[in-house]
Amino acid sequence: MSAVKLTDIMKERQILSFELFPPKTEKGMNNLSGTIDHLCEFRPDYISVTYGAGGGNVGANREVCNMIKKAGTVPVTHFTVIRNTKEGIKSQLEAYLNEGVDHILALRGDFPRGENSTGGDFRYATDLVRFIRREFGEKFEIAVAGSPEGHIACRSLEADIEVLKQKQDNGADYIMTQLCWNMEQFKYWLDAIRKAGVTMPVDVGVMPVLDQAATISMALSRNGCVIERELSRIISKYWIFPNPFDKEPFDDALEQKKADFKKAGIEYTIKQIDRYRSLGINGIHLYALNKWRDITDIINESGMCTCV
Repeated sequence: MSAVKLTDIMKERQILSFELFPPKTEKGMNNLSGTIDHLCEFRPDYISVTYGAGGGNVGANREVCNMIKKAGTVPVTHFTVIRNTKEGIKSQLEAYLNEGVDHILALRGDFPRGENSTGGDFRYATDLVRFIRREFGEKFEIAVAGSPEGHIACRSLEADIEVLKQKQDNGADYIMTQLCWNMEQFKYWLDAIRKAGVTMPVDVGVMPVLDQAATISMALSRNGCVIERELSRIISKYWIFPNPFDKEPFDDALEQKKADFKKAGIEYTIKQIDRYRSLGINGIHLYALNKWRDITDIINESGMCTCV
Protein backbone atom coordinates (compact mmCIF):
# COMPACT_ATOMS: atom_id res chain seq x y z
CA MET A 1 0.00 0.00 0.00
CA SER A 2 1.13 3.55 -0.72
CA ALA A 3 2.35 5.92 1.95
CA VAL A 4 -1.11 7.54 2.04
CA LYS A 5 -3.63 5.66 4.17
CA LEU A 6 -6.91 7.53 4.32
CA THR A 7 -8.09 5.79 7.47
CA ASP A 8 -5.03 7.12 9.31
CA ILE A 9 -5.92 10.66 8.23
CA MET A 10 -9.51 10.10 9.38
CA LYS A 11 -8.24 9.34 12.88
CA GLU A 12 -6.76 12.84 13.02
CA ARG A 13 -9.46 14.97 11.33
CA GLN A 14 -12.48 15.04 9.04
CA ILE A 15 -11.39 14.60 5.46
CA LEU A 16 -12.68 16.22 2.27
CA SER A 17 -13.03 14.39 -1.03
CA PHE A 18 -14.86 14.43 -4.36
CA GLU A 19 -16.39 11.99 -6.82
CA LEU A 20 -15.97 12.35 -10.59
CA PHE A 21 -17.10 10.25 -13.55
CA PRO A 22 -15.21 9.54 -16.79
CA PRO A 23 -16.74 11.69 -19.58
CA LYS A 24 -17.96 9.85 -22.67
CA THR A 25 -16.45 12.31 -25.17
CA GLU A 26 -12.93 13.48 -25.93
CA LYS A 27 -13.99 17.07 -25.31
CA GLY A 28 -15.39 16.12 -21.92
CA MET A 29 -12.18 14.31 -21.02
CA ASN A 30 -10.12 17.35 -22.02
CA ASN A 31 -12.32 19.62 -19.89
CA LEU A 32 -12.06 17.27 -16.92
CA SER A 33 -8.36 18.03 -16.50
CA GLY A 34 -9.21 21.64 -15.69
CA THR A 35 -11.99 20.54 -13.35
CA ILE A 36 -9.55 18.35 -11.43
CA ASP A 37 -7.07 21.22 -11.15
CA HIS A 38 -9.78 23.50 -9.75
CA LEU A 39 -10.95 20.89 -7.25
CA CYS A 40 -7.39 20.25 -6.14
CA GLU A 41 -7.14 23.89 -5.05
CA PHE A 42 -9.13 22.72 -2.01
CA ARG A 43 -6.52 20.08 -1.23
CA PRO A 44 -8.89 17.10 -1.17
CA ASP A 45 -7.61 13.99 0.55
CA TYR A 46 -8.77 11.93 -2.41
CA ILE A 47 -10.92 11.98 -5.54
CA SER A 48 -12.93 8.89 -6.45
CA VAL A 49 -13.73 7.84 -10.02
CA THR A 50 -16.83 5.89 -11.03
CA TYR A 51 -16.63 2.64 -12.97
CA GLY A 52 -19.23 1.58 -15.55
CA ALA A 53 -21.24 -1.62 -15.33
CA GLY A 54 -19.04 -4.49 -16.46
CA GLY A 55 -16.03 -2.21 -16.72
CA GLY A 56 -17.21 -0.77 -20.02
CA ASN A 57 -15.35 2.47 -19.30
CA VAL A 58 -12.41 0.97 -17.44
CA GLY A 59 -9.91 2.57 -19.83
CA ALA A 60 -11.37 6.02 -19.25
CA ASN A 61 -11.55 5.30 -15.52
CA ARG A 62 -7.83 4.52 -15.41
CA GLU A 63 -7.07 7.63 -17.46
CA VAL A 64 -8.95 9.81 -14.98
CA CYS A 65 -7.19 8.11 -12.06
CA ASN A 66 -3.86 9.00 -13.65
CA MET A 67 -5.01 12.60 -14.17
CA ILE A 68 -5.83 12.78 -10.46
CA LYS A 69 -2.42 11.41 -9.50
CA LYS A 70 -0.69 13.98 -11.73
CA ALA A 71 -2.76 16.75 -10.11
CA GLY A 72 -1.29 15.77 -6.75
CA THR A 73 -3.95 13.88 -4.84
CA VAL A 74 -5.04 10.27 -4.22
CA PRO A 75 -7.30 8.52 -6.77
CA VAL A 76 -9.82 6.03 -5.44
CA THR A 77 -11.25 3.86 -8.18
CA HIS A 78 -14.72 2.37 -8.01
CA PHE A 79 -14.72 -1.32 -8.94
CA THR A 80 -17.65 -3.68 -9.50
CA VAL A 81 -18.15 -7.41 -9.90
CA ILE A 82 -20.54 -7.00 -12.85
CA ARG A 83 -19.51 -9.37 -15.68
CA ASN A 84 -16.14 -9.85 -14.02
CA THR A 85 -14.38 -13.19 -13.58
CA LYS A 86 -11.85 -13.86 -10.85
CA GLU A 87 -9.06 -13.88 -13.42
CA GLY A 88 -10.31 -10.65 -14.96
CA ILE A 89 -10.60 -8.93 -11.61
CA LYS A 90 -7.09 -9.96 -10.62
CA SER A 91 -5.66 -8.76 -13.92
CA GLN A 92 -7.41 -5.40 -13.74
CA LEU A 93 -6.38 -4.80 -10.14
CA GLU A 94 -2.77 -5.63 -10.97
CA ALA A 95 -2.96 -3.02 -13.75
CA TYR A 96 -4.21 -0.43 -11.27
CA LEU A 97 -1.37 -1.24 -8.86
CA ASN A 98 1.19 -0.94 -11.65
CA GLU A 99 -0.15 2.55 -12.33
CA GLY A 100 0.08 3.53 -8.66
CA VAL A 101 -3.65 3.27 -7.88
CA ASP A 102 -4.03 1.35 -4.63
CA HIS A 103 -7.26 2.72 -3.16
CA ILE A 104 -10.54 1.14 -4.21
CA LEU A 105 -14.29 1.33 -3.55
CA ALA A 106 -15.48 -2.28 -3.79
CA LEU A 107 -19.04 -2.52 -5.14
CA ARG A 108 -21.44 -5.08 -6.49
CA GLY A 109 -22.57 -2.54 -9.09
CA ASP A 110 -25.90 -2.03 -10.85
CA PHE A 111 -27.17 -4.87 -13.03
CA PRO A 112 -26.98 -4.09 -16.75
CA ARG A 113 -30.33 -3.20 -18.29
CA GLY A 114 -32.53 -6.24 -18.79
CA GLU A 115 -30.44 -8.48 -16.55
CA ASN A 116 -30.99 -9.67 -12.99
CA SER A 117 -27.60 -11.06 -12.04
CA THR A 118 -23.98 -9.92 -11.98
CA GLY A 119 -23.05 -12.19 -14.87
CA GLY A 120 -19.67 -12.81 -13.23
CA ASP A 121 -18.00 -15.05 -10.68
CA PHE A 122 -19.15 -13.03 -7.66
CA ARG A 123 -22.64 -12.06 -6.51
CA TYR A 124 -21.86 -9.46 -3.86
CA ALA A 125 -19.40 -6.77 -2.82
CA THR A 126 -18.59 -8.90 0.23
CA ASP A 127 -17.13 -11.52 -2.13
CA LEU A 128 -15.03 -8.88 -3.89
CA VAL A 129 -13.62 -7.54 -0.61
CA ARG A 130 -12.64 -11.03 0.52
CA PHE A 131 -11.06 -11.80 -2.86
CA ILE A 132 -8.98 -8.59 -2.87
CA ARG A 133 -7.68 -9.27 0.62
CA ARG A 134 -6.86 -12.89 -0.22
CA GLU A 135 -5.10 -12.10 -3.49
CA PHE A 136 -3.44 -8.77 -2.66
CA GLY A 137 -3.10 -8.64 1.12
CA GLU A 138 -2.76 -5.05 2.29
CA LYS A 139 -1.76 -3.61 -1.07
CA PHE A 140 -5.17 -1.91 -1.41
CA GLU A 141 -7.04 0.29 1.02
CA ILE A 142 -10.65 -0.79 0.56
CA ALA A 143 -13.76 1.37 0.92
CA VAL A 144 -17.27 -0.11 0.82
CA ALA A 145 -20.70 1.42 0.34
CA GLY A 146 -23.06 1.99 3.25
CA SER A 147 -26.77 2.77 2.91
CA PRO A 148 -28.24 4.76 5.84
CA GLU A 149 -31.76 3.97 4.62
CA GLY A 150 -30.92 0.41 3.60
CA HIS A 151 -30.00 -0.76 0.11
CA ILE A 152 -33.06 -1.02 -2.15
CA ALA A 153 -32.16 -4.66 -2.90
CA CYS A 154 -31.93 -5.61 0.79
CA ARG A 155 -34.95 -7.01 2.64
CA SER A 156 -34.47 -4.83 5.74
CA LEU A 157 -32.17 -2.24 7.27
CA GLU A 158 -31.07 -4.79 9.85
CA ALA A 159 -30.07 -7.25 7.14
CA ASP A 160 -28.20 -4.49 5.32
CA ILE A 161 -26.24 -3.64 8.46
CA GLU A 162 -25.28 -7.30 8.84
CA VAL A 163 -23.91 -7.21 5.29
CA LEU A 164 -21.90 -4.10 6.20
CA LYS A 165 -20.48 -5.96 9.21
CA GLN A 166 -19.55 -8.85 6.89
CA LYS A 167 -17.71 -6.43 4.59
CA GLN A 168 -15.72 -5.28 7.61
CA ASP A 169 -15.00 -8.86 8.67
CA ASN A 170 -13.81 -9.63 5.13
CA GLY A 171 -11.23 -6.86 5.26
CA ALA A 172 -12.85 -3.54 4.33
CA ASP A 173 -11.26 -0.39 5.79
CA TYR A 174 -13.92 2.35 5.71
CA ILE A 175 -17.42 3.25 4.57
CA MET A 176 -18.57 5.65 1.86
CA THR A 177 -22.28 6.28 2.35
CA GLN A 178 -24.97 6.55 -0.27
CA LEU A 179 -26.80 9.87 -0.34
CA CYS A 180 -29.20 10.47 2.55
CA TRP A 181 -31.20 13.63 3.12
CA ASN A 182 -33.08 12.27 6.15
CA MET A 183 -30.87 13.35 9.04
CA GLU A 184 -32.84 11.53 11.74
CA GLN A 185 -32.54 8.30 9.75
CA PHE A 186 -28.81 8.86 9.32
CA LYS A 187 -28.37 9.32 13.08
CA TYR A 188 -30.35 6.13 13.71
CA TRP A 189 -28.24 4.20 11.19
CA LEU A 190 -24.96 5.50 12.59
CA ASP A 191 -25.96 4.40 16.07
CA ALA A 192 -27.23 1.04 14.78
CA ILE A 193 -24.06 0.11 12.88
CA ARG A 194 -21.93 0.90 15.95
CA LYS A 195 -24.16 -1.28 18.13
CA ALA A 196 -23.77 -4.04 15.52
CA GLY A 197 -19.98 -3.91 15.86
CA VAL A 198 -19.18 -1.93 12.71
CA THR A 199 -16.22 0.21 13.73
CA MET A 200 -15.07 1.39 10.29
CA PRO A 201 -14.76 5.17 9.75
CA VAL A 202 -17.75 6.76 7.97
CA ASP A 203 -17.14 9.05 5.00
CA VAL A 204 -20.47 10.67 4.12
CA GLY A 205 -21.52 10.94 0.48
CA VAL A 206 -23.22 14.28 -0.19
CA MET A 207 -25.20 14.83 -3.38
CA PRO A 208 -25.42 18.57 -4.13
CA VAL A 209 -28.96 19.74 -4.86
CA LEU A 210 -28.53 21.64 -8.14
CA ASP A 211 -31.17 20.44 -10.58
CA GLN A 212 -34.80 19.58 -9.86
CA ALA A 213 -35.20 16.58 -12.17
CA ALA A 214 -31.79 15.13 -11.28
CA THR A 215 -32.54 15.41 -7.55
CA ILE A 216 -35.86 13.58 -7.84
CA SER A 217 -34.41 10.94 -10.14
CA MET A 218 -31.38 10.27 -7.96
CA ALA A 219 -33.56 9.85 -4.88
CA LEU A 220 -36.30 7.66 -6.29
CA SER A 221 -34.92 5.76 -9.27
CA ARG A 222 -31.44 5.03 -7.92
CA ASN A 223 -31.52 4.88 -4.13
CA GLY A 224 -35.11 4.71 -2.88
CA CYS A 225 -34.31 7.39 -0.33
CA VAL A 226 -36.57 9.89 1.39
CA ILE A 227 -36.93 13.43 0.05
CA GLU A 228 -37.36 15.04 3.45
CA ARG A 229 -39.76 17.92 4.09
CA GLU A 230 -37.40 20.88 3.69
CA LEU A 231 -36.13 19.58 0.36
CA SER A 232 -39.66 18.74 -0.76
CA ARG A 233 -40.72 22.32 -0.05
CA ILE A 234 -37.85 23.67 -2.17
CA ILE A 235 -38.86 21.40 -5.06
CA SER A 236 -42.50 22.51 -4.76
CA LYS A 237 -41.64 26.21 -4.48
CA TYR A 238 -39.73 26.20 -7.76
CA TRP A 239 -41.71 23.48 -9.54
CA ILE A 240 -41.27 23.50 -13.30
CA PHE A 241 -44.57 22.96 -15.16
CA PRO A 242 -45.81 20.59 -16.36
CA ASN A 243 -42.96 18.62 -14.79
CA PRO A 244 -39.17 19.00 -14.59
CA PHE A 245 -38.56 15.87 -16.67
CA ASP A 246 -39.96 17.31 -19.90
CA LYS A 247 -37.29 18.22 -22.43
CA GLU A 248 -39.17 21.38 -23.37
CA PRO A 249 -41.28 22.52 -20.40
CA PHE A 250 -43.75 25.30 -21.18
CA ASP A 251 -43.17 27.08 -17.86
CA ASP A 252 -42.81 30.80 -18.63
CA ALA A 253 -40.47 31.24 -15.67
CA LEU A 254 -38.29 28.24 -16.57
CA GLU A 255 -34.83 29.82 -16.45
CA GLN A 256 -35.57 31.89 -13.34
CA LYS A 257 -36.94 28.83 -11.52
CA LYS A 258 -33.86 26.81 -12.46
CA ALA A 259 -31.59 29.54 -11.09
CA ASP A 260 -33.67 29.99 -7.93
CA PHE A 261 -33.81 26.24 -7.35
CA LYS A 262 -30.04 25.92 -7.68
CA LYS A 263 -29.48 28.78 -5.22
CA ALA A 264 -31.88 27.25 -2.69
CA GLY A 265 -30.41 23.79 -3.33
CA ILE A 266 -26.87 24.98 -2.62
CA GLU A 267 -28.06 26.56 0.64
CA TYR A 268 -29.79 23.29 1.54
CA THR A 269 -26.66 21.28 0.71
CA ILE A 270 -24.53 23.50 2.95
CA LYS A 271 -26.97 22.99 5.85
CA GLN A 272 -26.75 19.23 5.30
CA ILE A 273 -22.96 19.38 5.43
CA ASP A 274 -23.13 21.39 8.67
CA ARG A 275 -25.38 18.76 10.24
CA TYR A 276 -23.18 15.88 9.15
CA ARG A 277 -19.99 17.53 10.38
CA SER A 278 -21.57 18.23 13.78
CA LEU A 279 -22.15 14.48 14.22
CA GLY A 280 -18.42 13.84 14.22
CA ILE A 281 -18.37 11.80 11.02
CA ASN A 282 -14.97 11.08 9.48
CA GLY A 283 -15.30 12.85 6.16
CA ILE A 284 -17.41 14.65 3.57
CA HIS A 285 -17.38 13.07 0.11
CA LEU A 286 -18.96 15.49 -2.37
CA TYR A 287 -20.40 14.13 -5.60
CA ALA A 288 -18.89 16.83 -7.81
CA LEU A 289 -20.84 15.81 -10.93
CA ASN A 290 -17.82 17.09 -12.91
CA LYS A 291 -18.92 20.67 -12.05
CA TRP A 292 -16.20 22.56 -10.22
CA ARG A 293 -17.96 25.96 -10.11
CA ASP A 294 -20.95 24.76 -8.10
CA ILE A 295 -18.71 22.73 -5.81
CA THR A 296 -16.49 25.78 -5.28
CA ASP A 297 -19.52 27.79 -4.12
CA ILE A 298 -20.56 25.02 -1.73
CA ILE A 299 -17.11 24.66 -0.20
CA ASN A 300 -16.46 28.37 0.14
CA GLU A 301 -19.87 29.11 1.66
CA SER A 302 -19.74 26.12 4.01
CA GLY A 303 -16.35 27.04 5.44
CA MET A 304 -14.83 23.68 4.50
CA CYS A 305 -12.07 25.30 2.49
CA THR A 306 -8.73 23.64 3.25
CA CYS A 307 -6.71 26.18 1.27
CA VAL A 308 -3.96 28.15 2.94
